[in-house]
Amino acid sequence: MKISSVSEMRNLDRTAVETFGIGEELLMENAGGAVSSLIHRECGIKGKKFILFCGMGNNGGDGFVIARRLHSDGGEVKVLILGDRERYMGAARMNLEIVSRLGVQIREVDSVESVKRDVLHADTLVDAIFGTGLTREVTGLYREIIQLINTSGKTVFSVDIPSGVTGDGGKVMGAAVRAHYTVTFGLPKAGNILFPGHELCGRLFVSHISFPPAMYDSDLLRVEINLPPGLPPRDKDGHKGSFGQVLFIAGAASYFGAPYFSALSFLKAGGGYSRLAAPASILPHIAGGGSEIVFLPQKETAVGSISLENRDFLLDVAEEMDMVVLGPGMSLDHETQDLIRLLAGEIPCPLLLDGDGITALSRDLEILRKRKAGTILTPHPGEMSRLTGMKREEIDTARIDTLQRACRDLNSFMVLKGGRSLVGFPDERVFVNMSGNPGMGTAGSGDVLAGVVAAMYGLGLDLESALLKGVFMHGFAGDLAAAKKGEDGITARDIMEHLPLALKMDREGLSRAYLERYQGAEII
Repeated sequence: MKISSVSEMRNLDRTAVETFGIGEELLMENAGGAVSSLIHRECGIKGKKFILFCGMGNNGGDGFVIARRLHSDGGEVKVLILGDRERYMGAARMNLEIVSRLGVQIREVDSVESVKRDVLHADTLVDAIFGTGLTREVTGLYREIIQLINTSGKTVFSVDIPSGVTGDGGKVMGAAVRAHYTVTFGLPKAGNILFPGHELCGRLFVSHISFPPAMYDSDLLRVEINLPPGLPPRDKDGHKGSFGQVLFIAGAASYFGAPYFSALSFLKAGGGYSRLAAPASILPHIAGGGSEIVFLPQKETAVGSISLENRDFLLDVAEEMDMVVLGPGMSLDHETQDLIRLLAGEIPCPLLLDGDGITALSRDLEILRKRKAGTILTPHPGEMSRLTGMKREEIDTARIDTLQRACRDLNSFMVLKGGRSLVGFPDERVFVNMSGNPGMGTAGSGDVLAGVVAAMYGLGLDLESALLKGVFMHGFAGDLAAAKKGEDGITARDIMEHLPLALKMDREGLSRAYLERYQGAEII
C-alpha cells in the first residue's frame, strides 16, 4: 500500500477533480460516507447519541456529511462548530447548509464548559477538527476540546487523522486526539503511519473515495508499506555454500556481543556459511556460544581492535564472499577506522555497514558515492546525523525526506532505524516497516538485523528484496519474542532465538492477525 505526503494528497485531489471529473462535493460525500459506514459497522447508529466536533475547513465539511448520514440512519446528532460558521466555503459550506435544514442541532462553541454536558450524555464522538495540514501548535479552546475528548471515556472516531497530529511527520502539535478508529482518505498519510501518530489513530482504515487505481498505485508515489516478497524455497540438494557465504568483520576488546550476534544471527535466519574476522583475543569468548561460526583471528592494535595489518588478508577473503558485513563493535580506534575506510573502498561484493563502520565512512562520504557494488547502511538517528550533518531534531521532523536525500546522495541503500524503521533506496523509494516493537530498543538488536539482512541475500533474494525482507523478519522475530515474554526485558538473544520460528511462520503464510497488523491500514 502506498503512503502519501500532504502535498501529494492535495495533488491527487486536484487530479481527481480536473482529470476524472470527481468533484470536490463527491469526494467529500465519499469521505463522510466511509466514516459513517464504519460507525454503523463498529458501534451501530439507530438510537445512539453522537457529538461531532467540526473545525474550519474541509475536515469540518466531512463532519457535516457524517452528521447528515448519522441523522438519516436514526442517530441523535449534535454538531459543535469550533469557529465562525460564516467562514465555510465550497463543498463544506454546501454540506453545512444541507445539514442545517434537517433539524440537526448545530451550534458554535465558545467554551469547553458549554459542551461538557453534551459529551457526558453522548455515546460516540467524531473528531473532524483539524485535517492533515496542521502546522501550528494547538492552543486555547482547541486544546481544551481535545483534552475533553481524550478524558471523556467515549468511543472516538477521527476523520482523516487525529486532530493535533501532523500529516507528514506524525508528530503531536501540543495536544492530539487519541482515537479508537481513524478513517483516512485516498491513501494513508505518513502521519497516519509514523509514531506517535499511528498509535493515536487507534484502528486505521483507508477509503480510496473513488480514486482510480492509476492514482493511488502510481509509481510517482515513492513511499509505501514494507510488504516484502516471500522467501525462495530451500534447495533440497543444497549445502552450506548454497545459502550464502558472508564475511563479518566486527568486534574489539570489550565488544563481544556485536560480532557474536551479527555472525550467529545470519545462521539463525537461514544463512549457510558465516565467517567472523575479529581480534584474536576475543574469539575464545565468542566461540563457546557460537561454535557454528568459522573464526578468522585478526592481528590487533594496542587497544585490542582489528589492525590495519589485516587489510590484504581481509580483501582476499572478501573476494570469495557473497556479502561482507563491516563495522559492528569495531571501536573508534583511529587505525581501525582507517582500515574500515580502506576496505569499504575496495571490497568488490555487496557491503553492509553498521555501527562503527558508519561512523568511519561518515568522515569520507566520497567512498560510498564511488562504490560499484551495492552498499547498505543501517544508521540510528545519531549515526544519520553524522552522515548528513543535520541535527537529530531536524531528522526527526522530516525522516522520510532526509532518508530520500541521503540515499540519493550517497548512492546507498539505508535502514533508518527507529520505532518505524524506514528502508530507503538510491532511487528515492522508501518503505515503512510495520513489524517490530519498543522492546527491540536494546543493545545488540541492530547487530541481529545485520545478520538477518545478510541471510536473506544468502537465501537467494536480490539485494533490494533481501533488505526489505531482512528488516521485516527482524521485526517479526522481535514481535514473536514480545508475544512470548512481553516487551520489557527483550534482549538481542531473544530476537535471534525467535528467527527460526519467524521464518517457519513466514513460509507457511502469516495468520490474519499478523497480516492485518503489518498491512498498515484496512481498506474500506
